[in-house]
Amino acid sequence: MRRIEPERLAPSAPVDEAVATLADLASPDPAPTLDRKRFRRLFTSVMVPMFLAAADQTLLATATPVISRELGSLRDTSWLAVAYLLAAVIMVPLYGRLGDRYGRRKVLSYAIAVFALGSLACGAAPSLGLLVAARVLQGLGGGGLMTLSQALIGEVVAPRLRARNQSYFAIIFTLASVGGPVIGGLVVHHASWRWLFLVNLPLCAIAVWRLGTMFGDDRVHKVGGKPDALGIVLFALTAASGLVWLSSAGHHFAWASPTSAALIAATGVFAAALVRVERRAERPFLPFELLALPAVRYAVLTVIAFASAMFAMVFYLPVYLQLALRTNPAESGLLLLPLTAGIVGGAFVTGRIIVRTGRPTVIPSAGLIVSALSLIGLALLPATKPYLIGLEITTGLGLGSVMSVMQIVTQTAAGPARLGAAASTVALARSLGSSLGASAFGALIYGLIGAAPSIAGARSALADARIFRAFEVAFLAAAALCLAAAWAASRVPALRFDREQAVTTPPVE
Repeated sequence: MRRIEPERLAPSAPVDEAVATLADLASPDPAPTLDRKRFRRLFTSVMVPMFLAAADQTLLATATPVISRELGSLRDTSWLAVAYLLAAVIMVPLYGRLGDRYGRRKVLSYAIAVFALGSLACGAAPSLGLLVAARVLQGLGGGGLMTLSQALIGEVVAPRLRARNQSYFAIIFTLASVGGPVIGGLVVHHASWRWLFLVNLPLCAIAVWRLGTMFGDDRVHKVGGKPDALGIVLFALTAASGLVWLSSAGHHFAWASPTSAALIAATGVFAAALVRVERRAERPFLPFELLALPAVRYAVLTVIAFASAMFAMVFYLPVYLQLALRTNPAESGLLLLPLTAGIVGGAFVTGRIIVRTGRPTVIPSAGLIVSALSLIGLALLPATKPYLIGLEITTGLGLGSVMSVMQIVTQTAAGPARLGAAASTVALARSLGSSLGASAFGALIYGLIGAAPSIAGARSALADARIFRAFEVAFLAAAALCLAAAWAASRVPALRFDREQAVTTPPVE
């Protein structure tokens, strides 16, 4: 093990910021105490935005087959996820920068307002095309909910105390992630899917009201340089062209068609131009300076691969349950519970381990390997409910070990003045991974199934065989992503939150 000097923790940050971070983590003085009154105000202010961000996808996952029957084909419903995530991906880095400059509480309030407007448009959408457009608007606001909430937490709570109070925030994810599929399934089964969006309106009003009580709790950090408008446009074009190709090739046009080649070429050109512009920008849109840090770079790779696998499971497992096992929406919501409960349980256990050991970075690799083995089991073992429930739990436990660790690692490496950029970096990686998962797995599953399958009614034995085969391949692909994420997590430099010594890391070859 070797000691990290302050300059090596964040070479592009001012030395005093790095020193402050190390002092917070490794001071020989007693551990920092938490202002309970301030923490309660923070918790009750960010809990609703975090709930909305966490619940949005799990609520909708069980509804997509029903929406397909009412508004359009099942294949095209993958755009309900892709459109939201694409908009969120574009906005995540921008919200991080805006939060640092203008105050996270203020910018979060605006993000909630945009999310509410998008939710209203989704609830009133008369066609699948307009619903997808409304999801874009909702994503423009949703991109800031988790990012800015995490940045506010980082502003108020010291790193080790964040792990110690992980259980409080686990309550939010428990209610959202575990309750989301059940609530979504019941609402869709007994009422209309439109209520899944309309219910956001009073929750958004409560969130904005509570944030008003936090006046003065967040700080504004002065930022120099010109805004990177061109970087924003190029990033949007790169993400949009890449995801359109990934989700539409093999369905709306052939993989080897001129349209496919044009989209690939456009993605490459936009990406090359984006890198060139960002390297020269005075205030780059993408936090390239953070990616120079090994801890941040490997954390980002871990989160992208992990999020692709996790979101593919959350979004397409209900489709598998309703297509292959012929469950109704309410039952598929209940059968998604073991996965989401496992994710929450994994996050809670990870927080407790960090508190006891002070060593967060060894946990995700082991957890992701457990998830990979469980996904292989889902692909190869008989499709019975006992096997399904048990393997969902172990898959979720492994997946739940990732995000809290990577948030802490990234924020610690970035330093106090760049908490917003650090939070947005991880949130961007998560949103990008989720977008890739939604696009790639949708193309994979529906490409292998072939003709649009029937949700209800008689199907041939050949059609059933294609459905099971498609999801077997999808589970194996998700397992491969988990193994890739485990490798990346193993490369994250080892941080230690001990009071008696400085943060240390082994050499990275």
